[in-house]
Amino acid sequence: MSTLSAKRAGLAPRREELDPIEIASRDEIAALQLSRLKWSVRHAYDNVPHWRAKCEAAGVHPDDLRTLEDLAKFPFTTKEDLRATYPFGMFAVPREKVIRIHASSGTTGKPTVVGYTRRDIETWAEVVARSIRAAGGRPGMMVHVAYGYGLFTGGLGAHYGAERLGCTVVPVSGGMTERQVTLIEDFRPDIIMVTPSYMLAILDEFRRQGKDPRACSLRVGIFGAEPWTNAMRAEIEEAFDMHAVDIYGLSEVIGPGVANECVETKDGLHIWEDHFYPEIIDPATGKVLPDGEKGELVFTSLTKEAMPVIRYRTRDLTRLLPGTARSMRRMEKITGRSDDMIILRGVNVFPSQVEEQILRVDGLSPHYRIVLTREGRLDSMTVEVEALPGTGERAAMAAELAHHIKSVIGVSASVAVLDPGAIERSTGKAKRVIDRRPKE
Repeated sequence: MSTLSAKRAGLAPRREELDPIEIASRDEIAALQLSRLKWSVRHAYDNVPHWRAKCEAAGVHPDDLRTLEDLAKFPFTTKEDLRATYPFGMFAVPREKVIRIHASSGTTGKPTVVGYTRRDIETWAEVVARSIRAAGGRPGMMVHVAYGYGLFTGGLGAHYGAERLGCTVVPVSGGMTERQVTLIEDFRPDIIMVTPSYMLAILDEFRRQGKDPRACSLRVGIFGAEPWTNAMRAEIEEAFDMHAVDIYGLSEVIGPGVANECVETKDGLHIWEDHFYPEIIDPATGKVLPDGEKGELVFTSLTKEAMPVIRYRTRDLTRLLPGTARSMRRMEKITGRSDDMIILRGVNVFPSQVEEQILRVDGLSPHYRIVLTREGRLDSMTVEVEALPGTGERAAMAAELAHHIKSVIGVSASVAVLDPGAIERSTGKAKRVIDRRPKE
């Protein structure tokens, strides 16, 4: 490994700067987890009728939880549960006690809604601050937040965490790439928090303006909201002379800050196990797998008040590994999903969502496919859909569908209206997604 430049050196936090629980013994961590797990399961059981009914159907009760392993007796929580209880049915506190609501795109046109009490917001800020510190952040550093603000958890999650750590926050949000470069040049931030694909767009803008990205002030990039490869990490680090580390989260569990890579090792994301209990399951059987085996990631919140989630199936595929820079276990980079969800520029997209919008347009058939490509630095989506025989103006139908996808799902897509019969038929499960993006 090459020697770090002066800009990148010296960012690993000292041991005395860490929260004591980060370097506690495994026995201490497990004892805290069990205490908090008992509270969380009881809190959900007593205050979320939908989940209590699932427990009763499964024949389990909070009193059955005596060890961490006993959690496997309890039912999973899925996106279907959140849809069935839309909008606030999974809340465990009165709506008046909820001081913040966020949401992510759902599969039926309605968002997945999550809520936070004041204490939940404090917890969220705490774990994001811990994540930024693990990535090399320190009080007084300037953080350029280019995640989107609003119902998406990225922008405000990063914002509150950076402020909690004592950083100066520049709440730029996404878009306006030329302005992003100008502010990085003028304000000289130390850290940027953004999706990795958009960081590559910022890189292209630096080069378009004839500026050397390695000469800019950025020392650390904290990238999340979409899968990215180690090859992309290497490209960003070399281009900017900066550290590129991974942050993981999802709105149903809390938002960004569930896990983060440590700058000194970059060998997987340490899960903040004092707040989130991880399991790996076989996605087909639901059986809990031992650490080290690859499967579907499941999380149970240990401290959330407004919307505790018990055994939430993330559908992300990974494996759990022992701690290295911290005592808490690591998860490998996400390698894929156990469902058909697409993550496009940080937005969750399901083929069923696209299908719903197709069916709104007169003249389009239900035969379609989604083609994913990478144009330059950014992922792109093209919806190829057949016209019904004898229909009219295809350009108008394509424009109408593109409008519906943008306004309802929240992503831009190209639309190609094809001749009837142009899309290959399948005798089994239709292959709706063709991913032509490079894997590395």
